[in-house]
Amino acid sequence: MKKLLMSVAVGAAVVLAAGAASAQTTTLNQVKARGTLQCGSNTGLAGFGLPDAQGVWAGLDVDLCRAMSAAIFNDPTKVKFVPLSSKDRFTALQSGEVDVLVRNTTWTMSRDTSLGLEFGPVNYYDGQGFMVRKKLKIASAMELSGASVCTQQGTTTELNLADFFRANKLKYEVVTFATSDETIKAYDAGRCDAFTTDASGLYSERLRLTAPDDHIVLPEIISKEPLGPATRHGDNQWFDIVKWTHYAMLTAEELGVTKANVDEMMKSTNPDVKRLLGTEGKFGEAIGLPNDWGYRIIKHVGNYGESFERNVGMGSRLKVARGVNALWTKGGLQYAPPIR
Repeated sequence: MKKLLMSVAVGAAVVLAAGAASAQTTTLNQVKARGTLQCGSNTGLAGFGLPDAQGVWAGLDVDLCRAMSAAIFNDPTKVKFVPLSSKDRFTALQSGEVDVLVRNTTWTMSRDTSLGLEFGPVNYYDGQGFMVRKKLKIASAMELSGASVCTQQGTTTELNLADFFRANKLKYEVVTFATSDETIKAYDAGRCDAFTTDASGLYSERLRLTAPDDHIVLPEIISKEPLGPATRHGDNQWFDIVKWTHYAMLTAEELGVTKANVDEMMKSTNPDVKRLLGTEGKFGEAIGLPNDWGYRIIKHVGNYGESFERNVGMGSRLKVARGVNALWTKGGLQYAPPIR
């Protein structure tokens, strides 16, 4: 009986191992066969994911999707952006409607452990804040007792809002909406005293208001919001591709490799640069990609600093300082494991 049980256990382990090995290449093979990467995106958030009048998407999250497309196809345009609401985003990823979710999504323990998802590296460290009209003469979130607050349903924002007011023994009225578009329009129309979301979103959404200069973002940050890409459980190779795409962009910034100088840097004798760009080692093969995967990313999209600056940084309309999103070498939290 003992031998029989051992035999069954070994057999089950073999089946599971075979299934895991098969799952490892599923998403990459599907993407290659389809000829496009299907990226779950925001429904429209300036600086992170927003199509222009011609339907061309741009943003920090968009750049991560384009960088993955560049690594796989040597072409950053082979991406189909699928706009997803907060309510629908996880279902779309779980069902296979999208290959990866990159739309300012907070990594939390419950989402990481109960939804069948894997959260990749944080591509934007954020925190929740509040926006109010200047005419209210409110200087702190602690002065919001009795206020009505607009927020979006099905988000960590809604939960953080409840925690903040409960912890500080303040009364409030929550006014929720299904989409971010409905939420900001309601705030603009005066249906609530304050609007709350991630601080990055506040700066972005303020641009859409009828009179942006009539509103201020309060100084308090009431939560940790590590935003980053998510994939489905069980496809380790695909998860590696998502992770190392971001890490390649960080490594390039740290090494001074840019979109403009990447061809010249191909001649570099620096071992770190050589491994990043694929002139030494076979690091691309390790994740199912060509060995020049890093070169492709930087050539077509640029490094993380370039992406940050043009989309949300001081060179953009949002004018957000790097802050905690600076490289670790400059006092920030952005840190990539070594390519070696």
